[in-house]
Parts: sequence; C-alpha cells; structure tokens
Amino acid sequence: MEILLFGLLAVLLVFMIFNTRKRTKQMKAEQEEKATKTVPGVKVLLQGGIFGTIVAYDPEDLDTPALVEIAPGTIIEVHSQAILRIVEPKDAVDDAIAADAIADDVVADDVIEVETAQVVETPEETRARLERDADNK
Repeated sequence: MEILLFGLLAVLLVFMIFNTRKRTKQMKAEQEEKATKTVPGVKVLLQGGIFGTIVAYDPEDLDTPALVEIAPGTIIEVHSQAILRIVEPKDAVDDAIAADAIADDVVADDVIEVETAQVVETPEETRARLERDADNK
C-alpha cells in the first residue's frame, strides 16, 4: 500500500514539474513577443486601465521607465511591467462599431449624445507628430 502511495506521489511531482516548465516557457515567450512589439508609436493598455501611446521604451533595460503619451502633450513614466498588452488597431475599430450600434438603437424620442470614437494614429504618424513637437520646443 505504501509503495502505491509513493508511486502516486512521484507521478504527481513529475506532472507538476513538467506543467511548471511549460508555463514558464509560455510566459517567457509572451514577454519576448511583447518586448519586440513595444516600439514608439504603438498604442498600449497599461495595467491601471489607461490607454496610451509608447514614446520611448528600452526592451534591454526593463528597469528604465517607459514613456507613454496618454493625451496629446501629456507623457508619463511607467515601469515596463505596467504595460499590460499592445492594443491592435482592430480593437479601436470594434469600439467604433459598438458606438455606432448604440447610436442606432436610440429611439427617436430619446435624445442621447454619443461621443464618436477617436481616429487612431498609425505608429508612423505618432512618431512624426512627436518629432514635430520636439522640434517646436
């Protein structure tokens, strides 16, 4: 009976080790992918729920704060691990479609103002705007 319990314990330990290794590799791959995609001009979501655009980011030195523009002319420093994910352009399109759907569902008697979605800049447009702003200062 004791041999059976030790065998079961050994199987569970082996399973835990392999599962932990697999998860660690997956997390490392996700971090490397995020580091390669995080370039100036890319729109990101911070862990606090704030959307912004990367102004400066050093993927080699993660202790150096990343500079994120949260509004035109408003740049904040955040820790590199505060960047939750890269916001793909399709997310902004989905938000615009949802806003249009809400506007279409409004009954004519009820007047509700719906704010339209902002036009999303491409990374190249953001870089060009930031360079113009730096030249003007």
